[in-house]
Amino acid sequence: MALDLLILLLIAAAAAIAGGALGRWERIHPDWMRSEWRHGVIAFGGGALLAAVSLVLVPKGMDLQPAWASLASFAAGALSFLACDRYFTNRGTPLSQLLAMLLDFVPEAIVVGAVITKNYGEALFLTLMIAAQNIPEAFNAYREITHKGGNKGMARHALLVISLAALSGVGWGFLGYFVFHPEHVLLGSIMTFCSGGIVYLVFRDVAPQAQLERAWYPSMGAVIGFMVGMAGHAFVA
Repeated sequence: MALDLLILLLIAAAAAIAGGALGRWERIHPDWMRSEWRHGVIAFGGGALLAAVSLVLVPKGMDLQPAWASLASFAAGALSFLACDRYFTNRGTPLSQLLAMLLDFVPEAIVVGAVITKNYGEALFLTLMIAAQNIPEAFNAYREITHKGGNKGMARHALLVISLAALSGVGWGFLGYFVFHPEHVLLGSIMTFCSGGIVYLVFRDVAPQAQLERAWYPSMGAVIGFMVGMAGHAFVA
């Protein structure tokens, strides 16, 4: 079972690395993807993040803990990542998209590790959902790191940074496997904590970047991204 978990986590990590590589290709060959499509990919990532929060992380997290703990951990997540966002912005290091990807990936990887022994089918489908989310999220993270200036060293090694962040999901997944029971209250707190951070970052950074004057297609990217999450939720439920 541990080998099965490793394979699933590597699939999810590989999707993030592929998304970063797509961003690198777009940087080298900027004309291959029209502006509307780039904004659509950003919006798709935002829709997928909102779907993860509203259909997976918050409902499951609230089921595992009292209401007051859910609200407290959600607010703590938002405030924590507001502080992180301000810190990185003041240092000229744009990482909000990468943080958003990790906030989504980390709790879901922990859940995959926690549920795989109980329900392999749910773990498999959740992995496929993570992979679908990681591609646009890593693409957005690569573009943010390399297009917003700031730390030039990090910009030169943006794909490596994203790859290492993605591969950290393997460790988080095994943490869930060895430490957490699927009904563990702390697992619920992690879910709602990360949800608060995701909601903050989506409306702080992802949604504004998806806007394009006199273009309506990017907004449909968010709708499609959310629909992907709905399909996954319906399948698992």
